[in-house]
Amino acid sequence: MARADHSLPDVALTRRTLDRRADRRGDPTLLTGLLADPATRVFRLCGDATAVEEGEGHVVRVVLGAPVPADADHLVVYLGEHGGAQHLGVVEDVPADAEPRPGLRTLRQVGARLDDLGASLFATTLALANWHRAHGHCPRCGAPTVPVLAGWVRRCPADGSEHYPRTDVAVIMAVVDDADRLLLARGRGFRSAGMSVLAGFVEPGETLAAAVAREVHEEVGLEVDDVTYLGDQPWPFPSSLMVGFTARARGTELRLQEDEIAAARWFTREELLAAVADGSLVISGRVSIARRLVEHWFGGPIEAPEVPLR
Repeated sequence: MARADHSLPDVALTRRTLDRRADRRGDPTLLTGLLADPATRVFRLCGDATAVEEGEGHVVRVVLGAPVPADADHLVVYLGEHGGAQHLGVVEDVPADAEPRPGLRTLRQVGARLDDLGASLFATTLALANWHRAHGHCPRCGAPTVPVLAGWVRRCPADGSEHYPRTDVAVIMAVVDDADRLLLARGRGFRSAGMSVLAGFVEPGETLAAAVAREVHEEVGLEVDDVTYLGDQPWPFPSSLMVGFTARARGTELRLQEDEIAAARWFTREELLAAVADGSLVISGRVSIARRLVEHWFGGPIEAPEVPLR
């Protein structure tokens, strides 16, 4: 059984400042009214990126603007209220092979430095955009669906069914041994020096603690106990909730799941620092809960380049 220990600090994308005002979503005039109001603040997502600006203390803020007529040609979602202002997300889809627009940044690039409002707007809009992109047709009859309830539901005009945004729950865990060494692994598809803590999706009929034990056993052949919850994080890549744990391994001999894990090894704190310093190890960026789990075990921040693992 998992034990609660809410001690994972400063996880990016988790601080709530936006009042989502779900009670307003059923108003069929909400979006048109807000698009006509110059006081409305619009967050614009172009593909998976948005415009940002540097603030004080290296904090990054998203660039918000007033509505423009072209916004109505794109997917529009109601995000909620903050500081007395109403906020919309406008999603402009771009071809996958399109050249990146100058000045735009992805959530992976700036998420760790975003202010609280920007992080909430970006993560929510990106997650909803990813869901809309992948669920344009009814799973019952195959007919095209349309957004309703201010972008929070898709309805099938053919059979009347309604479909709601999905969140895929995944566990992510810092596994340690009796010598307090940390286990890191390199997934198939990671860059050659990239390693991270283990993670995997929760299966139907499974508790979070059971998913931790199953994933660790499947991926590296270890039995674990002392599963302890530390924190969670929305992760809209495309639609996950990452639930973070620590777990203690009953042994140290690793048997890798060859189709998923390319390499894995135990690290002492000294070994991890040395490997990061000489470039033989690349760890997850600060935007991810994976980095916070590693630093929780380490006992403080780790200076490391912000390099994507994939």
